[in-house]
This record gives sequence, structure tokens and C-alpha cells, in this order.
Amino acid sequence: MTGQDWLEKDFYSVLGVPKDADAATIKKAYRKLARQMHPDHNPGDAKAEARFKDVGEAYAVLSDTEQRGQYDQLRAMAGGPRFTSGGRGGAGFEDVFGGMFGGQQGGGRVRYSNAPGGTAGFEDLLGGLFGNAGGGFAPGPQQGADLATSATLPFRQAVEGSTVSLVVEGRTVNARIPAGVRDGQKIRLRGKGRPGERGAPAGDLVITVRVTPHPVFSLDGDNLRITVPVAFDEAALGATIEVPTLDGSSVRVRVPEGTPSGRVLRVKGKGVPGTKGDLLTTVQVVVPQRLNAAAREAVQAFGIATSGEDVRADLLAAAKK
Repeated sequence: MTGQDWLEKDFYSVLGVPKDADAATIKKAYRKLARQMHPDHNPGDAKAEARFKDVGEAYAVLSDTEQRGQYDQLRAMAGGPRFTSGGRGGAGFEDVFGGMFGGQQGGGRVRYSNAPGGTAGFEDLLGGLFGNAGGGFAPGPQQGADLATSATLPFRQAVEGSTVSLVVEGRTVNARIPAGVRDGQKIRLRGKGRPGERGAPAGDLVITVRVTPHPVFSLDGDNLRITVPVAFDEAALGATIEVPTLDGSSVRVRVPEGTPSGRVLRVKGKGVPGTKGDLLTTVQVVVPQRLNAAAREAVQAFGIATSGEDVRADLLAAAKK
């Protein structure tokens, strides 16, 4: 960053704080704006990205006591009432710097040249004024960049919660994945990203979680879902069946008489561990693929006994509306 940049940018306005703001106020304002303008929260928004960089630049200067003092001094010299851009009523900005650095005056104006062998350039003079050779200001603290990675978990570990070890840029990071995490969910670990420079805080590590499907269970918020086959006679006459749970045990569930395929029976408290979730049991009435002679005769007898009932009557009536 050059001295000219400091003259043109009002870092206090960028952070929305007064010029006498203390370090805590500056830090609080920076964190708020950095969260609002972070590229992760504004994907594809070039303006937000530019604003995020401006906020970081302002904080890097104002959070460093020495740099802030230099910045305030330079801004006061450039914009104070004793300095004008020339004309009557006071010495011009160039005149003041000419007096300080011995610049060549001509017609009441100080002229600086960047040509070889000429007087030092404007930014060189500012660099010399604040003890930094090379014509620029020493960079301030720079917050570390956020990093992104992914982790794949078996369904059971995702539901119950797990600690995983990830290798990120040569470092091993242990991450606690909370119970009930969903496929595609992002977990942000504060301060586990790329380290900051010159004492600045590290960035964050964003983990995208991939969950391997389970052959029996699926996740629905804090609830678990399972589909349970039920025989025709169990659904028609009612029955008590055994339903497996995620912890490896089972529960007895009452299937009411006349339960149709697709009905959901709720088992309280058997959802995601540590939550108030339930086990949602979907009934699937099984139709036999092959019937022996006795079974076929029984089904035919059932058909004759119920022949007066039209199971599609409601469907036909609704279709005519």
C-alpha cells in the first residue's frame, strides 16, 4: 500500500467508526462487516467482494497502533486547516512538503520528479517520512484465508456425531461433526484455516459433509425414517410387529386393523440420538408373488366375500369433479 492510497482512502468511514474509536470498537465493526461481505455469503457478488477487501485493508491499518498513528498524521497533514491546495490564505500542500524535504520551489510551488537523478518521488518522500525505505508503507496484519475441504461419513456416524481427522495444506485438523449432520451440509471451524500474517487471526475451515446412504434408515430432520414390510393378513387383521432401531435393538409396534400401505406409524423418542426426534415407520403391504393352491383358494374366497365393495369408487368420483 502506498502513501497516496492512504491519502485517498478514509479507513474510518470504511469501517463506520469515529476517528477516536478504541481498538475494541474497531475490531467489532470489522468482524461485523467481514461476516456480511464475506464471499461465502455473497457468491458471485463482485461489489461485496471488493467491499470485503476494503474492510480488510482498513482493519489492517487501524488495528495496528503504529500504522494508525502514521495514517492519522498523514491525513491530518494533507487535510488539515493549515494546508490548502495552493493560493491565498496559507501554504499549499506541496509547499509544506517542500519545506520539510528541501524540494525545489518554482513560482511558489514545489515540484517533485520521478525521473532518474531527480528529486525523490512523492511516495518516496512519504516512505522516508515514516521510516520505510522503498517508497511504500509496511503492510499491516493480514487475516488468513478461508480454506475448503470435504469429509465423507457413514450414515450412522453422521447421525450419532463423530470426530474426523483431515489433512489441510500439510496440517492435520481434528474436526467434531455434530450429530444429525445432513448430506451436503457445511461445517465452519473458526480459526482453522490458513494462518494470518504478522499476528492477524487465522481464517476459517469450511467442511462440506458427504453422508453415505444407509440401506434401511434415512434422515428427516431430527427424525429417522424406515420402511417396514407387512403381510396382507397383518395389515387387514392388525398385528404387533418388531421394528429395528438405529442402536441395534428393536421396538414392538402395533399395526392397527385395516392399515393401508404407505401409512406412517410414529415411534416416540427413537430418532436422532440426543434429540426429541422419532422413528417414522412407513408400512409397506407385501403382495405375494406366488400362491400355492390353498392360498389361491383362500384369496378367491376373500374376493367373493368382499365383491360388493368397489375399492376404486372414490377415485372415479373424484376424477369427475
